[in-house]
Amino acid sequence: MITKTGIFYASGTCPERNLALEEYLLFHTEPGECLLYLWQNERTVVVGRNQNCWKECDVSRLKEEGGHLVRRLSGGGAVYHDLGNLNFTFLVRKEDYDLERQLRVIQEAVESFGIPVKKSGRNDLLAEDRKFSGNAYYESGEFAYHHGTILIDADKEQMARYLTVSKEKLKSKGVDSVRSRVGNLKDLCPEITVERMKMAMEKAFAHVYGVVPERREVNEKDEKKLRDLEEKYNSFDWKYGRRIAFTHCFSRRYSWGSAEFEFFVNQGRIWQAALYSDALDTTLSQIGEKLLGCPYERAAVIQRIQEFQTVTGADIAEDLIKLIQEEL
Repeated sequence: MITKTGIFYASGTCPERNLALEEYLLFHTEPGECLLYLWQNERTVVVGRNQNCWKECDVSRLKEEGGHLVRRLSGGGAVYHDLGNLNFTFLVRKEDYDLERQLRVIQEAVESFGIPVKKSGRNDLLAEDRKFSGNAYYESGEFAYHHGTILIDADKEQMARYLTVSKEKLKSKGVDSVRSRVGNLKDLCPEITVERMKMAMEKAFAHVYGVVPERREVNEKDEKKLRDLEEKYNSFDWKYGRRIAFTHCFSRRYSWGSAEFEFFVNQGRIWQAALYSDALDTTLSQIGEKLLGCPYERAAVIQRIQEFQTVTGADIAEDLIKLIQEEL
């Protein structure tokens, strides 16, 4: 039974820090307590725990344009975050987990702006048949959380650029996202802002649980634990090193001959690679060996091929680099 509530506002927009805070708060939730954590990330794609990030978003474009890719603890699909989106997390002990009650907080907050809300399936909240909130869940031992998004004025063009990926030849066993038609609440109520939604969420939280939430902050003594968690979320192994193996094949024909790349990727690195070609230059077959162990990132693969161009010749290397830029 919930007897006390707390609310925590993230002070920054760094996704690794915010996910670290979320995990820290999860395991510091007391019995009979419900915490509401409100946070924002700047230009970020968040993938589910068991997703292949390369299949879910344009990793190279995101990275080259200064965006962030992070992996969360919970399952579910990939989502795009920017400063037009407000993220929420309800953190409780498992015995007090109540999805309907938690969703009611969001519903009341949104409806306070005169926007009717309805539920769709287990994960989504809709306004005028467009999804403005997707939800995901995580539990560990006696602890549990429910988190999700509230699209207020998100950049849907950027969302589409980063999340729309067409790689028919990329075969993976990772969990795929289910795309839905999304909409911003600001389209339905021009007066709504992220700050006003924060206040509405706090008010609805107090009403639904019947307890005024206390403002929470991180103690200085907890900073070391938070830095360790942030380091985890920022690490290559956590972001890309999940054991989700996949193959990626693509090809192109040039004046000098054909080029067909075949990669086998696992834990974020190229474990096997081959370049098949009918070109007269037999040294091309050596490029596959050169790429073994390389991080599966556009810039890293291009650097390896650039190192090889003294053998293949500048023109062929330039064509292969352009092919990698278009496909990876």
